[in-house]
Amino acid sequence: YRNFIGKGQRCLLTISNTEIYKNVLHSSGRFCFQSSQPLGQKTTSLQISSLGQFPHRFSAWNAEIIRSFHTSPSLQAAPVPLFWIIVKPAQKLFAIILGRSIRNWWKALPPNKRELFKESARRNKWKILLGVSSLGVLFVMFYFTHLEETPITGRARLLVFGKEHFRELSQIEYDMWMEEFKSKMLPETDARYQVVERVVGHLSESNKDIPQVSALKWVIHVVDEPGVNAFVLPNGQVFVFTGLLNAVSDIHQLSFILGHEIAHAVLEHAAEKASLVHFLDFLSLIFLTMIWAICPRDSLAVVGQWIQSKLQEFMFDRPYSRTLEAEADKVGLQFAAKACVDVRASSVFWQQMELAEAIQGQPKLPEWLSTHPSHENRAEHLDRLIPEALKIRESCNCPSLSGPDPRLIFKLNMQHLLESSKDQENPNSTKRDLSKPKLDFPHT
Repeated sequence: YRNFIGKGQRCLLTISNTEIYKNVLHSSGRFCFQSSQPLGQKTTSLQISSLGQFPHRFSAWNAEIIRSFHTSPSLQAAPVPLFWIIVKPAQKLFAIILGRSIRNWWKALPPNKRELFKESARRNKWKILLGVSSLGVLFVMFYFTHLEETPITGRARLLVFGKEHFRELSQIEYDMWMEEFKSKMLPETDARYQVVERVVGHLSESNKDIPQVSALKWVIHVVDEPGVNAFVLPNGQVFVFTGLLNAVSDIHQLSFILGHEIAHAVLEHAAEKASLVHFLDFLSLIFLTMIWAICPRDSLAVVGQWIQSKLQEFMFDRPYSRTLEAEADKVGLQFAAKACVDVRASSVFWQQMELAEAIQGQPKLPEWLSTHPSHENRAEHLDRLIPEALKIRESCNCPSLSGPDPRLIFKLNMQHLLESSKDQENPNSTKRDLSKPKLDFPHT
């Protein structure tokens, strides 16, 4: 794997027409394999004639910046309603105090009064059961009366917060990010800013038939940060880090990633996730009160509370986040297809992320520990969606894709590099010039 990184540079996509973005998306990426290129050598992956040469390379093998890759981070992409800051901790504190008070009250009771209460509970067990059942029915009724249909996909989801109100609250999140990145914002004259602006503009223009896309005003912010990240706030504010521009291989991969982030905003995932978490937190107050009432000591109650929070996180919160990510991948791929992007490049991006982690020797954690699907599963999911996306692309009268499939190119490159790596490790093997590829890869 370490040999891969020194040989895996590619040259991609040269555009000479002055109608920059239209022609970028109406042509397929140009791939060429260069086996002798050393690690760290600067290459220009994207050139745009009317902007001059793009000043930063789009290297898919930049292992250092890929290390921190994440999209739509839960603490960044989704704004938090103001009342949560006060109400949520207050609710938990109230449940803890109430449960602890019940426990202390029970301990202070004389034995004879305890027996009286137990006897009374046995006599009225059906009334108690009816009361608990009624409370459960109220929660179920609240859940089903607040179900809405997700735009585009039609999936039923819980939505407690008003969509317009939630977008207004995202202004607070926007102000926070602008304050943090005010000294790192690229000007509109920067070539990287103009590339992102054209990508987002073309995606929104190609999908303006969707009311949720045309209703938002998409505002671009390119931040000079090495982190591989991008996110879109519910009010249409698009943030892209330059680290992402250095990590993608071509304009098609960038278009898919931004389509994915736009899908999060269009599908109102921030409000949906906040609604579910708020509903589960409110429901968990009952269990939190019971934990502090039943546990004989505060230390055990703290352990029980921690176990309860982890169970909620790994059984509900994280799986739901992965579901939303998969849905954003699907809708983002559809957005990219309607914009005449080479949608086949989408799965290659995640294969590159997986390879980069393998090169670094990072431990491969189980998917259930993450809020995002694994890179491998994400690539496989996209591969299953690509045939449908190609049909959407064809129905939009997009130019036919010419040249080899980028997924095939990636696979052939990996096979060749594995063979080269084995030959280098075997001192008895026949010596040959490793600077030349063993296979002749097709070029567009």
